[in-house]
Amino acid sequence: TATEQAQGSTGGGFVIDGSREKLVRNLARSADPVAIGATVVKFRDGVPVRLDDVADVTFGIQPMRGQAGVSGGLAVILGVQKQPGADTTELTRRVEAALAEMRSSLPADAQVDVLFRQATFITHAVANVQEAIRDGAIMVVIILSLFLLNFRTTVITLTAIPLSFAVAAMVFDSLGVSINTMTLGGLAVAVGMVVDDAIVDVENVFRRLRENHHLATPRPVLRVIADASIEVRNSILFATLVIVLVFLPLFALGGIEGRLFAPIGIATIVAMVASFVVSLTVIPVLCSYLLPRMKRVAVERDGWVVRMIKAFDERFILRPTLRHPWWVISAAIALVIGSLALFPKMGRTFLPEFNEGTAVISLTMAPGTSLEESDRMGRIAEELLLSIPEITRTGRRTGRAELDEHAEGVHRSELDVDLEVSDRGRAEVLRDIREKLSDLPGVLVSVGQPISHRLDHMLSGVQAAIAVKIFGPDLTALRRYAAETEIVMRTIEGIVDLQVEKQVLIPQVKIEVDRERAALYGLQAGALTSVLAEGLNGRVVGQVLEGVRTIDLVVRLADEARADVSSLRQMLIDTPQDGKVALEYIADVRESRGPNAISREDAMRRIVISANVAERDIGSIVADLQRILPDSVSMEPGYFVSYEGQFQSQQEATRLIGLLALLTFGLIFLMLYAHFHSGVIVVQVLLNVPLALVCALVLTYFAIGTISVATLVGLITLAGIATRNTIMMISHYLHLMAHEGEVFDEKMIVRGSLERLVPVTMIALTAGLALLPLVWVANEPGKELLYPVAIVIIGGLISSTILDMAVTPAVFYKFGKRAAAHALEASRKDPLEAITVNSNSS
Repeated sequence: TATEQAQGSTGGGFVIDGSREKLVRNLARSADPVAIGATVVKFRDGVPVRLDDVADVTFGIQPMRGQAGVSGGLAVILGVQKQPGADTTELTRRVEAALAEMRSSLPADAQVDVLFRQATFITHAVANVQEAIRDGAIMVVIILSLFLLNFRTTVITLTAIPLSFAVAAMVFDSLGVSINTMTLGGLAVAVGMVVDDAIVDVENVFRRLRENHHLATPRPVLRVIADASIEVRNSILFATLVIVLVFLPLFALGGIEGRLFAPIGIATIVAMVASFVVSLTVIPVLCSYLLPRMKRVAVERDGWVVRMIKAFDERFILRPTLRHPWWVISAAIALVIGSLALFPKMGRTFLPEFNEGTAVISLTMAPGTSLEESDRMGRIAEELLLSIPEITRTGRRTGRAELDEHAEGVHRSELDVDLEVSDRGRAEVLRDIREKLSDLPGVLVSVGQPISHRLDHMLSGVQAAIAVKIFGPDLTALRRYAAETEIVMRTIEGIVDLQVEKQVLIPQVKIEVDRERAALYGLQAGALTSVLAEGLNGRVVGQVLEGVRTIDLVVRLADEARADVSSLRQMLIDTPQDGKVALEYIADVRESRGPNAISREDAMRRIVISANVAERDIGSIVADLQRILPDSVSMEPGYFVSYEGQFQSQQEATRLIGLLALLTFGLIFLMLYAHFHSGVIVVQVLLNVPLALVCALVLTYFAIGTISVATLVGLITLAGIATRNTIMMISHYLHLMAHEGEVFDEKMIVRGSLERLVPVTMIALTAGLALLPLVWVANEPGKELLYPVAIVIIGGLISSTILDMAVTPAVFYKFGKRAAAHALEASRKDPLEAITVNSNSS
């Protein structure tokens, strides 16, 4: 951003006086240096003193602080930042339309290209998640059709998806929630769960209609449908409330993780509540219109798929389980303990790695490197990058523009490159980039991505995944400790892009005012240093207007007065007695060396050693560093180390989620106790949560190998789904004993398990298979954060469903008799349960 400005220079001190306002007003009449130089600034002994008598008036430019290039050639890079809350994609379209209108007014040889377009990543991410929702809905249709083998029941159940999502869209609009990858991700997670309530309702209505058809005296069809819906109403309500409660911890998360994952909680909760309302209103009405006249109601047998599953469950799971409950319970405990043993073996990371399709490469040279040299090295780096097949274009910013939001020295360059899709993996391409740029002498390289860099900068103030900050009072000691720390960190496997913050000694001219000698001439140290700063650095004293252009008027010392130390020593300073004194008589002017920058944080001096990670999780790397560094680098009292970045945020988020999860499970326990009136039954309901962890942790261990905040969100979601299935099964056991004359024995357990087998299995399959589109292509934009969530839920549903078929009946049969009797006795005193009893008995 080079702007023309008028620069005047004076030698021997500031001699322009008189009315500054009048002077500036006269100067502003013309942008002609000759006319400005003819301006009279003072009369001395009746003789006018013109500006060009005491100063050189010329056009000039501000000292360049930056240079830009595209693919090795010169360019001007324009960065456009959006306001908070603006629609990125819509704003991008408007900006591109404005650029298209500008092309006709540009010179014929000027070319305008879009170098980095964040809307591209957003569009691809949203499209990928939308595709996952579509494919997940198709999987749900297949499962429902396979189990129900009936067009009408399938259509009734599927109405829950569009109706629930429509309600979610209206809620989003009323709350001002935008449609983004995370809200769509919440819907993608919920697409298999929003049909759960409808599955339970439709399956129960259809089964009751079939039973009623074969009675000697059938009851009224509408009464049967109403009673069948009421029968499962309470269990659906409490299962939905469990889902709502397990997502509450997401809203308490702060920082980046809260902004990322809270929309998933909002979308899932809204969709599930809408699904519950639909199951109480729309589903029974559709059942009353479409089911009573079906021919399949008269068919006493289930479909072949259901018959096969029930026969397998009764013969190979239920009967052996109920006869040998301790074997089943012991096996389940062993599986849970074995899976939990995998948890500490997995690495730790804050967030899954994004796939933005773009890389940001930072080049750092020694402070004091000229802009010309930095620009030359930047062009060499561009040539090396363009030799990589996946890189077709580069954009480079060396230094920074005057009005840029980031302050960078001219010794730093930042390159944006778009990565084309190829057969090579992203990690291999980034490794190739690092190898190519490692040949640049004296240049520190850091490779990342635009969004990831911004996230890192928000977390630690450093554009890297790991920031080791050393605090202390003495800069020399800080630099020494930083160098020792860098040596230690180079020995740790997985660390890349290692660099120490450039705090070095550079040549300086120091001017130290002698207060006593200055006082002899009536000069104050503060006023003197202010005059020196203005003379050496320049000061804007006015503006010259030329048409619509505004040109700053800058006054500073002449170049020869600023050229060397001897000239500075001879500089004449005005005194209050209208005299002049050379600077060397009142100040010590000498060449020296001093720090190029002094960084502070929390009012303490600090230096940063930053690094990225590759081919290893950040948790293991930081753990090694925390173990090795204290023994390898011995620091004096007053100096200490802080480990910051993604690792610190991951630890804080994990602790917070853990505490909130305990609180949430306490609320779930109280809520379920209010429903079952038995602590023993509530514990049995919650036993399915550790059963769900078995395959969830096993699949995460082998498919991902690390635990991130996304994994913890998946575990939260899984806990709600697993609890939901057990609520359905145990509630049905109690219903059979309360309303259908069953007693607590093996026959009742078998009947209740088989009657709930189909809805529980369908719920697990629809919820799990609907997430497969998020797993098939895990590295696509938009799916990176949802992939760990999907892996955890799919794995957990496998173990919770299979083990629930055996463990829940076995545990309830072994320990539930007294608790069931207590629950039934308490339910008779519950007004809500009494309504249910009266309705079913009418």
